[in-house]
Amino acid sequence: MDLQGRIIAALPAREGESARGPWKAQDFVLETHDAYPKKMVFSVWGEDRLQRFNVQEGQEVMVSFDIDAHEYQGRWYNSIRAYDVRLVDPSTIQPVQPVAPAAAPASAPAASAEAPAAAPAQDAVPFPETAEGESADDLPF
Repeated sequence: MDLQGRIIAALPAREGESARGPWKAQDFVLETHDAYPKKMVFSVWGEDRLQRFNVQEGQEVMVSFDIDAHEYQGRWYNSIRAYDVRLVDPSTIQPVQPVAPAAAPASAPAASAEAPAAAPAQDAVPFPETAEGESADDLPF
C-alpha cells in the first residue's frame, strides 16, 4: 500500500541484539493532506534502510508499506513497516477541499406548487420528558 503525507514526528531510534544479530528501527508519524487529515505511525527496520531513506521531520513523502498483525499473550498488535520511502515535491500537492453535498441536476423537474407537503409522521412517539422539560433518555446528545 502507498500513502502520501508530511512527516510530523520522528521518534527516537531503537536498537538491540537478537538471535540473528544486532537490529535498529525507528518510528515516524505521517499526516495526510485529506480534508480530514489522518495520522499513521510507520516503522523503518534496518540501519541500511534508515540511512538510505533519511527521513526527516517536515519532509513530504510517499510511503510504501505492509500491514501485519501478531499475537502476544492473547492480545493482537498491528505492525506497519515501510519498505520504501520516496521524497515528493511539495509544490505538486493539491489542497483537498471537503466534499459538498451534490446539488440536484438541472434537468430534474422542480417540485410543483400544487404538490402537497409531506405530512408529519403520526406514529412517532416523543421521548418522555422530566418535570424540568428535559428529555428522560440517557443519551448525552
